[in-house]
Amino acid sequence: MTATDRSIELINAAAQAAADRLAHDIIAYDVSDVLSITDAFLLASAPNDRQVKSIVDEIEEQLQKDLGVKPVRREGDRDARWILLDYVDIVIHVQHSEERVFYALERLWKDCPEIALPEDAVKTRGKAEEHAELTGRTEGDQS
Repeated sequence: MTATDRSIELINAAAQAAADRLAHDIIAYDVSDVLSITDAFLLASAPNDRQVKSIVDEIEEQLQKDLGVKPVRREGDRDARWILLDYVDIVIHVQHSEERVFYALERLWKDCPEIALPEDAVKTRGKAEEHAELTGRTEGDQS
């Protein structure tokens, strides 16, 4: 089983919206073979809580406007360190960069096929590391 065309359409729209809000390291996995509850995961991150929330708001707005869908569940708003949007067919994780490194969801899903994303989303790969270097932070810093 592979992700449906509708799931791929949702993933691509969400990835583009995240890229438009300058998300870092956007990647998507087809998890349909290992999970029965959803077809795909989209992962993205940002260097601060405000940007995490902005990315999530943009994804939600664009999917509603362009594809007429709303998430059935939104979790993590209070701290804005890791916000999850559940659209049933897809699940979107937008994490603060520190949570992204700590939880390393890519490690969990590395055996699942990656889903091809729009060029703008692909260009975000490595941005978290680049941002850390520019601000003088390393992965272990909590400042």
